[in-house]
Amino acid sequence: MKNLFVVAAALFNEKDQLLLAQRPAGKNLAGFWEFPGGKIEPDESPEDAIIRELSEELNITLSKTDLIPTTFISHTYEQFQLVMPLFVCKKWSGTIKCMENQQIDWVDLYDSRLFDSHPPAPADIRLINFLKKIYKIL
Repeated sequence: MKNLFVVAAALFNEKDQLLLAQRPAGKNLAGFWEFPGGKIEPDESPEDAIIRELSEELNITLSKTDLIPTTFISHTYEQFQLVMPLFVCKKWSGTIKCMENQQIDWVDLYDSRLFDSHPPAPADIRLINFLKKIYKIL
């Protein structure tokens, strides 16, 4: 089975809301909500990958010093094994603007209806539940 290495960011605004992105129609796992991020290119560090991905996807600039390495997930999908480190980030420059064909939304991490209103991709469920446990200490 092929390993797929991607990186994700849990972006939190000044109201402690989490940014999620909905996978667009026509893509694998279309309609599910996920953390912004993407594939790590060959010879690219996870930090460099998330900075590049968020610049491309959301038109924002991050600094490596503002990335908080938090955890990672390993999840088996039918076609591949996903390995995904997660960074928390509360500071960036620029105004978030979706540059790709997908919806984005700020959500309350502790909303009991979060999984109903924004069904997460399977790999993201454990990451969201982990963030619920540790976010207040970050």
